[in-house]
Amino acid sequence: MNLDHVFVCGNPALDFAATLRARRSARFEMFVTPDRLNAWYVESGIVDAVSPGQEADVEQATTVREAIYKLVAARRLGERYDGAALTVVNNAARKPPAVPQLTPSGRWTQATPEEALSMVARRAIELLSGPDVPLLKECGNPECTRTYIDRSRGMRRQWCGMESCGNKIKAAAYRARKKSPTAAT
Repeated sequence: MNLDHVFVCGNPALDFAATLRARRSARFEMFVTPDRLNAWYVESGIVDAVSPGQEADVEQATTVREAIYKLVAARRLGERYDGAALTVVNNAARKPPAVPQLTPSGRWTQATPEEALSMVARRAIELLSGPDVPLLKECGNPECTRTYIDRSRGMRRQWCGMESCGNKIKAAAYRARKKSPTAAT
């Protein structure tokens, strides 16, 4: 199984929530170690470097991730927010964020895991209180549980990403058409 992080949702908070994959079936956890969590923070562009983390940082991040997922799902479906999830995200956002520094080669942001998580929580708050809320959609692949921002013309996008889910669904539909005896008629 490929362990590379995928960023197809259009917002780091949505990509963060998507690090527990296939929630309805296989449930594949991306944050299996503090190093994998820190790699996500860097690969997402939230920060440039993260100090080494502990298992407690992973536990805190997964707690915040699940709260973000609940809040995003509620907002997308027009439902009330879960109070406990609000508290988790707001408490994470209250922690000091990483502070970018200007260096001779440009901006550099070094963070602790807690500072990086605060930045993710703040992005979730900005997203859920901002203009992109009507654009939130869940991937059309029944196995996928990613929510993404649909900025396509006419809001016609069906999948979180063509490389991940779109190609799988299209290939399965093609195979089904080829097998079907009525497809030839």
